[in-house]
Amino acid sequence: MKYTNPVVKGFYPDPSVCEYKGKYYMVCSSFQYFPGVPLFESDDLVNWEQIGHVLTRKSQVMLEKINSSGGVFAPTIRCNKGRFYMVTTNDTTHENFYVYTDDIHGEWSEPVTVDQGGIDPSLLFDDDGKVYFISNGTDEYGKSGVCQCEINIETGEKLTPTKCIWQGSGGRYLESPHMYKINGEYYLMAAEGGTEYGHMITYARGNSPWGEFENYPHNPVLTNRNKAPFIIQGIGHGDLIRDKNGDWHILCLGFRQIHMWMPYHHLGREVFLIPARFDEEGWFTAGNDGTCDAEYEISGDFEQCEKKHYDISDMKGVYQCFLRHPHMENYDFSGDGIVLHGTDITLDDVDSPTFVGVRQRDFDMELTADICVSEGEGGVTVYSCENEHYDVAVRKSGEGFEAVLKLNIGGIKHIQNTIPLTSGRARLIIRSDSMNYYFYVSENGGEICLGCGQSKYLSSEVSGGFTGVVLGLYAVGGTAEFTAPDISYNSYKYKPENG
Repeated sequence: MKYTNPVVKGFYPDPSVCEYKGKYYMVCSSFQYFPGVPLFESDDLVNWEQIGHVLTRKSQVMLEKINSSGGVFAPTIRCNKGRFYMVTTNDTTHENFYVYTDDIHGEWSEPVTVDQGGIDPSLLFDDDGKVYFISNGTDEYGKSGVCQCEINIETGEKLTPTKCIWQGSGGRYLESPHMYKINGEYYLMAAEGGTEYGHMITYARGNSPWGEFENYPHNPVLTNRNKAPFIIQGIGHGDLIRDKNGDWHILCLGFRQIHMWMPYHHLGREVFLIPARFDEEGWFTAGNDGTCDAEYEISGDFEQCEKKHYDISDMKGVYQCFLRHPHMENYDFSGDGIVLHGTDITLDDVDSPTFVGVRQRDFDMELTADICVSEGEGGVTVYSCENEHYDVAVRKSGEGFEAVLKLNIGGIKHIQNTIPLTSGRARLIIRSDSMNYYFYVSENGGEICLGCGQSKYLSSEVSGGFTGVVLGLYAVGGTAEFTAPDISYNSYKYKPENG
């Protein structure tokens, strides 16, 4: 069966995967968004259904007024004897912790902290019952690299000092360490080069979890750093998985540029699937030539399915996300619509405005939402962070109402256009392609274009950070009632002839 990358589109970075009873489970980073750590399930590694989140309670993670792209970094999911573990870093509090569950569709435990620094933690459950905690940072002797200690998995207590076991293959920003025991040998896979255009996956192997480790002679095993011009870039930060047919794969992050010749990405880092193969000497390779392509074949008799339409049930359900810890008394999801009670906290604040969103999944998109405002402002936002977001809204103005388009770039807050409305009731529309967002308001059936904003100003290359665009509904200083919010996507297929 032929499939197309990415297998999960939109802002779902740093994927980690495990298998249990013939199904695959994946987690991704969530940073300042809540609930934390999106959780997916799959039968075939190609089609993924989001089944919930791991961190669903305020007691599990501190997100109060954290910086954008802070918070929850790079989770790892593992299953041992039917119990699932998710280990991650809160980069803002510099805390490594794990939670666990015996029911993958249920609630997860309170956090168990581990007294080891660094980021991107992982776990190895060895055959002899020992459990190793791995992260990248600095050990107790001041040596930096991939660091490791043995822990008591019941309590998180360290059983050995933290020791640096590998310093990578020479690339900058060593991160994302995962260790696997395969055919009696220990494979240590990591990312180097930074999660940008120089990103790559490297690995080494040894006969002990403590090393010494021998570098793969042809590192990096997977990278698109020199694959240009090509839409797919930033390939790295992966996890190795064996499927039910005995075939190996790497599930990793990457991103899609907005155009062949324009190195900007705003949808965030997405999930890509690349085949891997072991040779007779026990080394593995990835892809056809060590790079990630747009299409591959995988064993199995099934089709790749893609969700093209999201409606109000998705904004009320498993896909919804909030900025930091939401004040739920300001949200009403009980009726046919969504009612948001705005406070004085705005989208420009490092705080929790009244906002609910879903991740943008593809370039070509149409979002519509009917809105009714009586006081204050309510609208729809294309949100990257507090400094970069485009908002189209209805607001009270004097004795009447108006529609407004606001473009916020680099801390510059610009009102692009305003037009008067006869009431506080209107339809807001956003349409996009890979390079532009177009904003409309409709009252009494007639559409008016308020203007446009370029997607590159919401990209990581411009605004910085590690997140991607979230499409959100918001309210400030009054109540906004939304009915029938709806997002539709057109099909995307990489076309080398036009980028």
